[in-house]
Amino acid sequence: MIVRFKDGTEKEFITFVDAYLSDANFSNADLRNANFSNADLRYTNFSDADLRNANFVNTYLRHANFSNANLCNAKFSNANLCNAKFSNANLCNADLRNANLDFSNLPLWCGSFEMKVDIDFVKQLLYHISRLEFEDTEGIKLAIKEFANTATVKQRHCLPDV
Repeated sequence: MIVRFKDGTEKEFITFVDAYLSDANFSNADLRNANFSNADLRYTNFSDADLRNANFVNTYLRHANFSNANLCNAKFSNANLCNAKFSNANLCNADLRNANLDFSNLPLWCGSFEMKVDIDFVKQLLYHISRLEFEDTEGIKLAIKEFANTATVKQRHCLPDV
């Protein structure tokens, strides 16, 4: 669907609202601005897809594969993301408020966790952290204290060695 704005510009929108697309293959697809709201996309493959500004609000995405996908500014509010794969995905400014996920495959290191979240998301994350068994509890305490006292933790641990 192409939408023409008042200023004369046109923008293409792809819509899959309320669609049942279980096991679909959208790998390498250009799906910028696509609307998948209320769709059933379990086991769907979005690997290497361009999903910037995509709408996944209220979407069922269990076991979906978003590996290497560009999800910048994507909206996942109220989406079911349990067991979804996000390895090497770009989640910059993605909206995961009220999303249901298990964190099993979220990229949580080196700045890739720059997204909008709500208190329930934080509670889920803390719940999973609290269930970890640490061999070095003193090291964990030191890392938390270091993180709380400095903004350079990311820089020291994420930049490649020169």
